[in-house]
Amino acid sequence: MLNLLRKNAQSFGVQLIVIIIAVVFIFWGVGTNVKDNPNAFAVVNGKEIPYRDYQQQYERTLEQYRQQFGGHIPKELLESMGLKEQVLDQLIQTELMRQGAMQMGILVSDEAIQRKIQAMEAFRDEGRFDLEKYKLVLEQNRLSPASFETGIHNDLLMQRLFDVFDMLATLSPAEIQQWSEYVGQEVKLAYASIPSEDFIKKVVITDEVLVKWYDANQHNYKTPPQIKLQYITFPYSEDVKQVVVNDQAVKTFYSEHVDQYNVPEKRRARHILLKVLPDDTAEVRQAKRDRVVALLTQLKNGADFSRLAQQFSEDSSKTKGGDLGFFSRGQMVQPFEDAVFALQKGELSDVVETPFGFHLVRLEEIQPAKTQALEEVTSSIREQLEQQGVKAITFKKASAAYEEIIRAGSLANYGRTGNAHPIRQTDFFMREAPPKDDMMNDPAFLQAAFKLRKGELSSTVETATGYAIFFVDDVRESAVPELTAVREQVEQDYAKAKSVELAQASAKETLKKMQEQKQWPGDVQRQESGYLSRNDVSGEVPDELLQDALNRIGKDIFPENVIAVGPAYYVYQIVDIRQSREKLDADRQHALEQQLLELNKNTLVTEWLGKLRKEASVWTNTRMLQ
Repeated sequence: MLNLLRKNAQSFGVQLIVIIIAVVFIFWGVGTNVKDNPNAFAVVNGKEIPYRDYQQQYERTLEQYRQQFGGHIPKELLESMGLKEQVLDQLIQTELMRQGAMQMGILVSDEAIQRKIQAMEAFRDEGRFDLEKYKLVLEQNRLSPASFETGIHNDLLMQRLFDVFDMLATLSPAEIQQWSEYVGQEVKLAYASIPSEDFIKKVVITDEVLVKWYDANQHNYKTPPQIKLQYITFPYSEDVKQVVVNDQAVKTFYSEHVDQYNVPEKRRARHILLKVLPDDTAEVRQAKRDRVVALLTQLKNGADFSRLAQQFSEDSSKTKGGDLGFFSRGQMVQPFEDAVFALQKGELSDVVETPFGFHLVRLEEIQPAKTQALEEVTSSIREQLEQQGVKAITFKKASAAYEEIIRAGSLANYGRTGNAHPIRQTDFFMREAPPKDDMMNDPAFLQAAFKLRKGELSSTVETATGYAIFFVDDVRESAVPELTAVREQVEQDYAKAKSVELAQASAKETLKKMQEQKQWPGDVQRQESGYLSRNDVSGEVPDELLQDALNRIGKDIFPENVIAVGPAYYVYQIVDIRQSREKLDADRQHALEQQLLELNKNTLVTEWLGKLRKEASVWTNTRMLQ
């Protein structure tokens, strides 16, 4: 597998840079005997998912949520999310899709995996793939080459699978008409708002109720961890003027990396597809093949390919006369690819059978393989070399400073030397509210800082704008304050929460009267809107209210429940309904069709995945979820 990578290996050089890879795929284990492997977390159709894969995916998902919530997720919220079950379901679903894709004949070659890895910036040194750097980065992220390449294989497999569903999704004129009418519906509303602020003075607060409420909501007042730092920064911007890339350097880089600018042969083809479903009988399959053969006869007799594709093809390209655009090897399923790359320009294929059905293919155009000229890539090479040069200079400065800090025994001692870089001091700060400094707002900086304990010195930390070194002066752990310390805020929060409950109760009582009496109560002040559609952006009424009303068309003129919009509640009546007189322009019509195609594609994927799940043999180790 790594033969090609070894051929292109070169030395790592002098820089040791810690790189964090955002891995978005699953790494799968090997083996099928659960009894012989107690570490199997789940088994899908005989394929094991090891517990270590679950752990890795769980940690990645948890970190994503931490970043969304500013670095701290309350325990109660984490438990309510069912994160363990979410991750398990993701693993099972991904494995089912992987197996289903392979059953459909979707393949990923070793060469495609190699190309993907070689193109990753994390594994390149001076623009060239570096095997030693590849090994080092994987080791730093606790990954083996085998598991990483398996992950890349699965990632590419999923990409090609969704490309296939893009091709299979279709849209009929009847669907477009139906949705156009649906989108064109307009309603006129009478509505009333019951804001919670009208009830806030009615809330009675006693010590007893406040203590009870605070005990039930302590997690909302838990202070996140805070740290206090001394730090030094080495911004790239300080070294930009030191790097000048001349024309000769660009030419040398180009000549040494010319293979990097090779563009593979691409072909543009049209096709006609008659779909075959997995559960179609032999008779149905033969009937569809016979239809394709009949179409082939028409084409050989001079029929227009585009017209027949528009009339008979059963995939989304039919609207373009079957035109699939340009693609290179490795982008289509194997039988289809083999047929296309065996044709000459203007030539027509025989019947091509793939897991999706029967195709007829005509080759429209060939773009030969080529190497981009130096003039085409000069600016990108110059920019790349400038970035590399600046990064090397800045890293060298940061590394030298780090060595001096180690020799001095501490950051404070280093600061007393004559050639020390300026040391900055922070007050205590939370992860979600760092000081206003570009580098300190970088996720890599914050992640490294909040992993350290009091009295610890960081390594040289790489960020998007430079390098940093810092020392943790002090740490304040997460804690729940005493009620007396936050009583004023708790009283405000309690009053707001209770006023919302009172507003909701009042709105429900109003709605109940409306539903029973079929009219508005006399004491309710209401407003009336103009005609509003699903795509209304005027803001005349809250979107939650409008969408609920549009979904009530044909059911009732009153809502089923009150509508919550922030701290207020709404009730409404549908006064009138009409079809929009405005016709969609070409751009909006196209956007609608693209949305419908995407919806149909998602439906295909959901139904296909549901079928796989229904037919699958899935075992999970429930004790490991505890």
